[in-house]
Order: sequence, then structure tokens, then C-alpha cells
Amino acid sequence: MKLAISGKGGVGKTTLAALLAQVYADQSRDVLAADGDPSPCLAGALGFPDELRARLHPIAEMDELIEERTGAKPGASGGFFTLNPRVDDLPERFSVVHRGVRLLEMGAVDLGGSGCICPESAMLKTLITHLLFRKDDVLILDMYAGVEHLGRATVDFVDAMIVVVEPTRRSLGTAVQIKKLANDIGLTRLWLVGNKVQNEDEAEFLRNESPGLPVLGLLLADTAVQEADRLGIAVYDHVPLLRQAAEQIAEKLESDIR
Repeated sequence: MKLAISGKGGVGKTTLAALLAQVYADQSRDVLAADGDPSPCLAGALGFPDELRARLHPIAEMDELIEERTGAKPGASGGFFTLNPRVDDLPERFSVVHRGVRLLEMGAVDLGGSGCICPESAMLKTLITHLLFRKDDVLILDMYAGVEHLGRATVDFVDAMIVVVEPTRRSLGTAVQIKKLANDIGLTRLWLVGNKVQNEDEAEFLRNESPGLPVLGLLLADTAVQEADRLGIAVYDHVPLLRQAAEQIAEKLESDIR
């Protein structure tokens, strides 16, 4: 199972990624979660202890490693560098494991447009391709923005892209853009998950206004999510209602993609 989770910033992609990762881990499945946010916070949402979080560093910020593998310094313009650097050792070397979830921080690259090619981008694209080809039972990609690091060569290995939205037109507008970008590279297996839903009116709004994407499930608004963050514990443990919703989402997703 290879899942990519996308959506407008702040909608709760990381919350859903953490919930699903722990759901699958508790099913005794082999789970690798990759955090693609420039300010990684998936470790916190999963409740990783401080000593493990201290060992995590975004791959995109490892300048010496990137130069070693690509032959060019990050941020450098012009010149030649390797477009397919060696990355097969990185998931085990730079990840940490807690409660059955292996976590890797990818970081993000400011691509500056679809035509941008830089050593950092080459490194992340190659790493994501490698992750998609791995035999992990479950891979969860917590994407930062859009689908920039997914390509036509790897799209067939993505079982589903989940677009997380809030019950607002602005958030749904971003979903429309993500759907177009995904369709442009041949990814058509997309689902919608609504987050921070306060009542049935908002739930109905999402169902009616979804941009042609089936609604996989809804996560109700709950201040306990912020409380879990303050306390440094997993959302999965602290908010039973969301854990139950994530279990239902995982079950429905498995059924829908068969």
C-alpha cells in the first residue's frame, strides 16, 4: 500500500498521516512514513519521544550528503550533477522507529517552478522513487505541496492520493488544483478526506462540493488535537474519536482500491 497525502497548508495532512500510520502499525504491518514538510512535525503527531526526534534530520538539508551523492553543492547553479544519486541506504540510515512506525524526514525544496532542477530536488525525487519501489507493506508520503516529486515513472506505484480539505471553498479550490496536477501525470486514484468538520452542515458541504473526488471519510474538529501537541503525545492515543475515524478510513480505502 503506497499512499500520498496532499492538501493546502494547515488543513491537517500530518494529523491524518500520523493516524493512518499508527492504524496500520497496530495491524502489525510494516509501515514507513516519510515527512515531506519543510518544518517537519510528523514525529510530534506520532508521539515520538524527544531522544528519537533529536536523531531526525531532513534529507533535503543534508548539504554534505547531497554533494557527496550528486556531485554538486546544494543551491549551486549551473554545472553538472547526478540526476539519479544512490539513495538505497538512506531510509534505514536516517530513519527512526517508534511503536512500529519507521519515520524518515525528507524536507522540502523550493522548486521555483516546474522546470527547476537542482541537486536537492534530484535527491528527493530519486529517494521518493526508491521508496515507492520498496517492498514496505505500507508507505505514507506526507506531501508538502502539490505532486512535484511524483512523476509519470512512479505514478503507477501510488495506490492512492488522499487530498485533505477543510470545509471551505478555498481549501476545495486547492483540491481542484491538486487533482489537475495529479491527473496531468496520470494519477487518477484520488480520494478526499474532510478535516476539522464541526457539524453535519459542513459535512454535507464537503460531499456536495467535492471536485469529483469520492469522500473517503471525515475527521471531526476537536481541540484535543492541539492539546495532544502541547502535551507531546500522539493524536492517535489522545483523540479516540479521530482514531476510530482513521480506522474506518483505512478500512474503506483498502476496500475501494481492490
